[in-house]
Amino acid sequence: MFKVKRPGDSGIPIVITADGAEIDPACRFLAYLNAKGFSPNTVSAYAHDLVHLWTFLSTQNIHWTNLTPELSVGFLAHLRAMPSGRKRQASAIRLAARDGAEVQPRLSAATINRALAAVGAFYKWARFMGTFSGPNPIAKTADLSAWLATDLHRPFLAGVTRRKLEVRDLSLRTVQRLPRPMSHQQVASILGALRNLRDRSLILLMLNAGLRPGEVLGLHLSDIGYGRRRVFVRCRDDHPKGARSKSRVERVVDLHDGVTLDTLNAYVMSERPHDATSPFIFLVGGDGSRRAEPLSYSALARLFARACERAGIREPWMTPHALRHTHATQMWEAGMRELTLQRRLGHASPESTRIYTKVSDPVVVAEYRAALGMKRDQSNDEGEKS
Repeated sequence: MFKVKRPGDSGIPIVITADGAEIDPACRFLAYLNAKGFSPNTVSAYAHDLVHLWTFLSTQNIHWTNLTPELSVGFLAHLRAMPSGRKRQASAIRLAARDGAEVQPRLSAATINRALAAVGAFYKWARFMGTFSGPNPIAKTADLSAWLATDLHRPFLAGVTRRKLEVRDLSLRTVQRLPRPMSHQQVASILGALRNLRDRSLILLMLNAGLRPGEVLGLHLSDIGYGRRRVFVRCRDDHPKGARSKSRVERVVDLHDGVTLDTLNAYVMSERPHDATSPFIFLVGGDGSRRAEPLSYSALARLFARACERAGIREPWMTPHALRHTHATQMWEAGMRELTLQRRLGHASPESTRIYTKVSDPVVVAEYRAALGMKRDQSNDEGEKS
């Protein structure tokens, strides 16, 4: 009944009805997000979340200005009944009922919480614009539980964050999953499956510098300091295909491994299109119509998937972002301090960095082995990382 359409000129997605009519408040809100500098991926995700909202409103015959906190509970139920649109691998295990009918997967708790956050942001904007006068149906309140005394152990920097201690009244509990670092064997297999210097440079930058996909795709030639062996991660919004840094804080990442920058230099000098005028490092090669265009998110995902396929790796969690998880875990296990790792990864909050301290703590492993009367394992088994 409702869907998202991306126009060719503005690049801002719009929410439309089945007959093509634009949903004016939703479209103006998405234009507002774009004007504030939200990433294209975030704006697109919010557009799909607003489709869920307008679908619910139409089925319940409710005007968007009449949604109340009481009625928003029905919206939560609507989201929980929505089927997931995520594509699954053909070999994936699927749940079926007794009659053999396949059970369709539903939206995950994280996706539902994002939709609730998007709707809350929409109504906050509507109140700001004066087009909505009621209480925000997806409001936030102060998180008083954060101040409760507890005898549980807390890290030294627990609670140190610039964010307000608030919680959304209407939300689902989500699983705090651990990042999955790649094993040494998996890393070696993927690197061995890469076919050119460009792809190898991309993978090595994410693996040895911990760069996000948007950060590595947005690098300019001037961001590489070969003499000082470092990379400058800058905040830019000039990538023609929407790649950008998630963090709004610029940082310097040192690279002294002796391989990454040498491979990158070899790509720039010998394989990168010499007639290219683009300042971006990673460009489309070959002789096609897109030659010398900056590489996109989808192109990075495809080349990484092809490398995994050639290496015989078919794990669903294996994405380019897993390279960043692998780097962070390796740095922590090698002894890098939490604050130092936070600065290297560009995390705004220590909470984002602390997740890597739970993957495999060498101190915990050593004391566990000592409690069993075993000698400390000097080899630091790779199995603990996979």
